[in-house]
Amino acid sequence: MTHDAREPRRTRPDIPKEYGIPDDETDMVEWEWVVEQLTSARHYWLISIYPDGRPHTVPSWGSWIDNKLYFSGGDMTRHAKNLLVNPTMIAHLESGDRVVIVFGRAERANDLPPDLLARIEADYAVKYGAGEGAQFALIPEKVLAWTTYPNTPTRFLFD
Repeated sequence: MTHDAREPRRTRPDIPKEYGIPDDETDMVEWEWVVEQLTSARHYWLISIYPDGRPHTVPSWGSWIDNKLYFSGGDMTRHAKNLLVNPTMIAHLESGDRVVIVFGRAERANDLPPDLLARIEADYAVKYGAGEGAQFALIPEKVLAWTTYPNTPTRFLFD
């Protein structure tokens, strides 16, 4: 697993013109705002796919570090079972007004460097009062974010 914290490319999302999304970059969300939302979030809604194709969602604790979402999920949890079969997933925050949706692939978070593991554990301790470790990391491919619809929708792409 790589630990690249590169900044993604910012564009407008692929939303039908009828929704009134501007064509230019005026009022687009900044990546720093997205990172702030993901870092400070207490709960993350995780969406995975059952082996038969049905969607599954569950709220989870997590830690956004170096442009990856580290989260728990023992082998007995439904989302862990799903991700081991199909690593495609989505995570989103709780707000429908200050929206952040992360699309990507989950990887097992085995053998993390000690300094990264310490950062995850410290973040868990601050947010939740206890460290829990991370069994998975969501590696983002695309992030959608907005604060005022239809003016601010922004897509971030990890090339």
